Amino acid sequence: MVKIRCRFLQGLSFLLLLLCFSPLVFAQRRQQADTAVTKLGSGFRSHKAKVSGTTLHYVRGGAGDAVILVHGFPEDWTEFRHIMPQLAWKFTVIAVDLRGVGGSQPATDGYDVATLAQDIHELAGQLQLQQMYLVGHDVGGMVAYAYARLYPQDLRGVMILDVPLAGIEPWDTLKADPMLWHIGFHQTPKVPEAMISGRELVYFREAFYNRHTKNLAAISDEDARHYARSYSTPAQLRAGLGFYRAFPEAEKFNQSYSEPLNVPIVLAGGDRSFGKLNPRIGEEIRKLGCANVTVEIINNSAHFVADEQPVQVTALIERYAAK
Repeated sequence: MVKIRCRFLQGLSFLLLLLCFSPLVFAQRRQQADTAVTKLGSGFRSHKAKVSGTTLHYVRGGAGDAVILVHGFPEDWTEFRHIMPQLAWKFTVIAVDLRGVGGSQPATDGYDVATLAQDIHELAGQLQLQQMYLVGHDVGGMVAYAYARLYPQDLRGVMILDVPLAGIEPWDTLKADPMLWHIGFHQTPKVPEAMISGRELVYFREAFYNRHTKNLAAISDEDARHYARSYSTPAQLRAGLGFYRAFPEAEKFNQSYSEPLNVPIVLAGGDRSFGKLNPRIGEEIRKLGCANVTVEIINNSAHFVADEQPVQVTALIERYAAK
């Protein structure tokens, strides 16, 4: 009886100890998960907000006029890790994970540019942001253009980094380019999930980072592993592929808007990537009513401009985001 009582007391003591240290354990785990945030500096914090039937993860820091940064595929908010600390000296900086990616909650649908823009719009409303500057890379750039069409009153300008715009020339030519074979592959039902799942890291490295960077070291192995984790669950991978599967909707959306738009738009791209096409894209969107379009080149860079040339990208954002 005494032994049973002792064991009971030992077990009770263990449970009490566990309860006391559980918050510490969970805090340590969260700290490990937020390593990327802590690397930015003490002024940045990770947050979540419910929007449009999903939950968005975002990282915020700095003070001043708002700048929102939207990543592309296959990356997450950390593609702006080299840019955010410098911008925070002048601006309130918010980097968002698109729905389904990284810390944002996956959804069954809503991966078209109009819904993704609505997500950002609702987030900006919750944060009471006014006259913000929106920067998007790759898919994020497509979202930025859709946002300008849908919510021009929110913006003091947008910057579209190294991406063509669906349905706007030379889009049809690009879709047939063998270099962009992955567009058709990602739009194929079920097959990409079966082939990529569990192999996200090697697929992203070999099919994207190594093929579309001028400087292979710009995205380190640690960076690549982080990005891969943001698409590592079946729902997250479906979200990433969902961006591509919604391109036909983006084509119709972009072709349906031709009324005058006075929001300043900057098309900036790598000199070894889509930057060479931006003068043509600029002409086309001017025909669609965009009255204030500027083209900028990012030197010595391929597609992943924020990773490869963060100093140049930061300087461009600082220049155009200033009121």
